[in-house]
Amino acid sequence: MNAPEIRLNPHLEASLTRLRLAGEQAAERCAEGLGLSALSAGQVKRRDALLAAQFVFRQQQGTFLQRFLQSLRRQITAEQGDPKPVAAPPKKDWGELSLMDDDQVNNLVAADRIGLAIGHQCEWELREVESYIAGIQTGERNPLRPELVGQALLDAVQAITDDPLSRQTLTDELTRSLAQEMRACYGDIAELLRSRGLRPQDLRVRASPDGNSRNASLGGATQPGEFDSGHGAMSTRGGAGSYGSSGHGGLGGGFGRGGSSRSGGLGSGHGGRGGGGGMGRVDPQMMDLLRRLAQTPGGYEGGGFDGGGHSSRMGLDTLSGEPSAWGQLPIPTNLIHQHRDELRNASTGRLDHMVIDVVGSLFDQILSDPKVPPQMARLLARLQLPVLRVALGDETFFSSRRHPVRQFVNRMASLACAFDDFAEDPGRAFLAHVRDLVQDVANGDFDRMDVYTAKLDALEAFIAEQARNTLKASGDAAAVVERRETDLRLQQRYALQLQQQLAKVPMQEFLRSFLAGVWSQAIVLASREGAPERALRLRTLGRSLVMSVQPKGGTAARADFLRELPNLMRTLNEGLDLIRWPDGPRKDFFGALLPAHAESLKGQAPSALDTNLLIKQLDQIFGVPPPAEADLSKPVAGETQPADLDASQRLTPAEAKSLGLVEEANVDWNGEVDLDLSGNDAVAAAEPMQAVDISIDGLPAAEAPPEPSSGAQLMDNMQLGFAYQMHTGTEWQKMRLAHVSAGRSFFIFTHGNRHQETVTMTARMLKKLCEAGRMRAYETAHLLERATARTRAQLAALGGAGR
Repeated sequence: MNAPEIRLNPHLEASLTRLRLAGEQAAERCAEGLGLSALSAGQVKRRDALLAAQFVFRQQQGTFLQRFLQSLRRQITAEQGDPKPVAAPPKKDWGELSLMDDDQVNNLVAADRIGLAIGHQCEWELREVESYIAGIQTGERNPLRPELVGQALLDAVQAITDDPLSRQTLTDELTRSLAQEMRACYGDIAELLRSRGLRPQDLRVRASPDGNSRNASLGGATQPGEFDSGHGAMSTRGGAGSYGSSGHGGLGGGFGRGGSSRSGGLGSGHGGRGGGGGMGRVDPQMMDLLRRLAQTPGGYEGGGFDGGGHSSRMGLDTLSGEPSAWGQLPIPTNLIHQHRDELRNASTGRLDHMVIDVVGSLFDQILSDPKVPPQMARLLARLQLPVLRVALGDETFFSSRRHPVRQFVNRMASLACAFDDFAEDPGRAFLAHVRDLVQDVANGDFDRMDVYTAKLDALEAFIAEQARNTLKASGDAAAVVERRETDLRLQQRYALQLQQQLAKVPMQEFLRSFLAGVWSQAIVLASREGAPERALRLRTLGRSLVMSVQPKGGTAARADFLRELPNLMRTLNEGLDLIRWPDGPRKDFFGALLPAHAESLKGQAPSALDTNLLIKQLDQIFGVPPPAEADLSKPVAGETQPADLDASQRLTPAEAKSLGLVEEANVDWNGEVDLDLSGNDAVAAAEPMQAVDISIDGLPAAEAPPEPSSGAQLMDNMQLGFAYQMHTGTEWQKMRLAHVSAGRSFFIFTHGNRHQETVTMTARMLKKLCEAGRMRAYETAHLLERATARTRAQLAALGGAGR
């Protein structure tokens, strides 16, 4: 009588269903792949072998899937074990014991190799599955681990053919197909287990009485620095197999290689690997070590890096802003290099070891960057371990340029570059505020992503408030440009409104264009100045101007026209003077208006009905007041952005002088623009900077190119508080962006230290400077991109020297 079949844990039963689907998809992919491989085979023998394997597999595909599922179920059942106590099996005589034969050994080795191939493709997803499986009492190891899937694949292949060549061909092709499917499969299983109410368990590594480390959740014995976690034969002992032994060597296999990627990332929607706040999971032992090192007193002070070799710099001795020689201010210690062995022993897997070395080498370059003031370098040093924690748990740190932690580090460095002196405000106030933010992160809960997001928002709010106060202290230039931009937007809105309504009125085209494009400006400006009587008079003139060019019938009509003409011309010139319309266009307009008036005295007058209808139509158009500021919140189709208009004409000469308006006549456009090195050691890396980034096997590639530091696109990427360089004459000037108007039609910069002056540009002027190469960012790239470029250049130089 057969023993009753052991029922699987319901969670494992559901996972087995997803594994069966992965096997079906891999089988279909394998069948198609064999045919494609046969078509591209260069040898007849190889092509025949592939076609024969495909023929057998197509015939036995159903059998393959059946045996694959049976083998998986049998192995998972054996891993789960019978929950009921059973009698101990009778002891066998020593003579009955025997060693495994060669076929069994080869079978186990082949299954492990297939498991390794699958595990390499889905290391991150597999960790997540293990964290959920650890909460199920299923034995000491993960019953869904890749080598069991590999064994099921071998059992199924052996069931459908006895030919060794066909078996090997099918095994190779199925391994490739299944490895591609298992990444998504394990991700779905993790999501399935989470939806069924399971919670991820800590895969702790704790010390046992005999001094060894044991996995508290899975029960697998591991030595420090060894990676087991249910992966079977995958392990690295004592750092073996890692990428380099110290210093920059850990980057040797990490940069410039596009390997497989790990799914997941930020947010619970991507798998939510614990950690809180959308940050990925990190082993508790590693988290404890990071917190302990972060709280070490004086751990960030030091006389330089482990390797030394960095030049001294000038700066302030303390964060309070006391001046001293940069040479007397030591470069902060790189804690990641200093505690590298401890960090690697607390981590699991080759990928984590690689990330530790990459982040350590990046901070070598960050802390020695010549563009970063030494006071800011000391604050950035406090973020070494928090950044390492993020890089270990969140794969999007290296791929997303908008990652909150990357933005936080880059913003701190870029904003610091805009200050020339930290001994006095505003530099001193900025440094104190950043110190408080860094203190909260380093000593607080840096295991949550929302902490970094909140600190980044607080930093940007502080910069905006500081810039606003600076401009108010020097005459409130921001309020002036905001008012003029609002005037410009209202004039633009009213001009569009008149253009649409006057299109139905019969008149000369030059007059229609003048009323919509020019006279609308005078009406809006009179309304904004709080002169209702003048605004009404200017609106009335619009109707009178159209009627003045209509044919006059009879002597009385001509006499009335000649009597009103001086008043009409006087009001017309009043409005044009109000908007400061240039003399050239004004002469052209009057050159067309006077002949039209003369022609109106000769033509045949329209009927009284037509005249009255025209007057009524014009009263409906000019009787309505122009739009108010509250109307700007409602978009109108066909409206042009203020940045596309010339906003400088809206400023009075006094306002332009107080704002420091940059005008085209004051720029030496024919002058030669030289390269401003000014200590910028990244100029040599400017060309590859457009493509350089961090690329690590097992992590996604960068999702977007670096932000431009010069050219026409710079204008769209300018950040408040950042430093920029402008060349309008014979030399470069360093300036700090202090204000951008709501419609981006005005940009206000400040320069100078104690006595700050404002430099204002319209959007049109700024765009022209960017296109001409006369406006560029002070940094050729953000801090992390510069650090990456220098690290890659250093590795390339070391590689060349080694050859």
